[in-house]
Amino acid sequence: MNDENIRENIDERIILVGTAHVSKKSIEQVKETILSEKPDAVAIELDEKRFFALVHKKAQEISIVDVIKRGETHLLLFQLLLSYFQRKVGEKYGVTPGEEMLKAIEVAKEVGADILLIDRDISITFKRFWSSLSFIEKVKLFVSLIVSLFHKEEIEVDELLKEDIITAMVSEFEKISPNAVNALIKERDTYMAGKLLQFSKRYNKIVAVVGAGHVNGIKEKLKGGEIPDLDALLEVKQSRFNLAKTIGYSIFAFVAIIFISVLLSLNTELILKAFIYWFLINGILSALGALLARGSPLSILSAFLFAWLTSLNPAIAAGWISGIVEAWVRKPTSKDLEKLSEARSIRDLLDNKFFRVLLVAALTNLGSMIGTFIGIYAVLNLTGIDITEILKNRIASMIHF
Repeated sequence: MNDENIRENIDERIILVGTAHVSKKSIEQVKETILSEKPDAVAIELDEKRFFALVHKKAQEISIVDVIKRGETHLLLFQLLLSYFQRKVGEKYGVTPGEEMLKAIEVAKEVGADILLIDRDISITFKRFWSSLSFIEKVKLFVSLIVSLFHKEEIEVDELLKEDIITAMVSEFEKISPNAVNALIKERDTYMAGKLLQFSKRYNKIVAVVGAGHVNGIKEKLKGGEIPDLDALLEVKQSRFNLAKTIGYSIFAFVAIIFISVLLSLNTELILKAFIYWFLINGILSALGALLARGSPLSILSAFLFAWLTSLNPAIAAGWISGIVEAWVRKPTSKDLEKLSEARSIRDLLDNKFFRVLLVAALTNLGSMIGTFIGIYAVLNLTGIDITEILKNRIASMIHF
């Protein structure tokens, strides 16, 4: 592949250099371009968080308990799995992901150029991406990602010069949810183009180092010449209609009706059996999730003991409790978070305390969700009662009392 495929001179002020995030050729191209152009500034496809992690070789502090309480374990797991996949591809070809950005920073300092961070905050990107997915799309996405981790097909890195590794993965995501790709690629193209236009008012010449898959999108936006509304691209909109919460409260109402019906039957044996069924089914499946995540005995026990209650309360997830207990037992530190970047196998991920806590919370929630539906079926089957008929008769008897 020749240089013109990965380099675009927009005008005398902005030069785009497209890179594959796992290619040695990209690193050399970045170095040569900056040395030959001697720009006033070098813009890189990083935000502050990723810049800090790359330069200082460590991630910024993340409170695992806060992540669990915010219900964002799935988001962080997704981000970690993406990073792991990218790292595995780079390792195969002897390149560290982000090495081309480090080279850009190094050479920029050599020529006395300022360093500009032009990408959107990664957490905002993932939140906007995640919120655009339906529940089914989220499940499909995780399955697709996990399958890709074990996929043995050879990858041609030169082909990744046409679209960087994240973009290549996004093309797979597009099959699952075409609209969701907007947050991962198109919005970032717009955001980075906007930042470049802003900076071009201060600098005479900028070399921008971005993933190859972003070059065309950024180029099109730059040709428009108008700075987009960047603040709008930083908003994480909360949907007025939350399907997960709606389902949660619907289940709560349905289960409440079932248990009220059982209580109204005044059959002590039936009431006790219904509670035992509900307790055991929810507890066993939630504990099984924690066990599969290789949680501590205390985390597994907490999942078992509290699942019946959390299944009745849509505001609290079983994984919150087991995850927080796991965090208390394992006590993951910033060192564990740093070690995630060194994971070379699935075993390395599973042995990491930080990742383990996330997995315990996620799989406990999954077990609890399955347990709730099976529990409802079991209790209904046990009672053999027509709930509607019982409520009608009870109300009628109260009226005629």
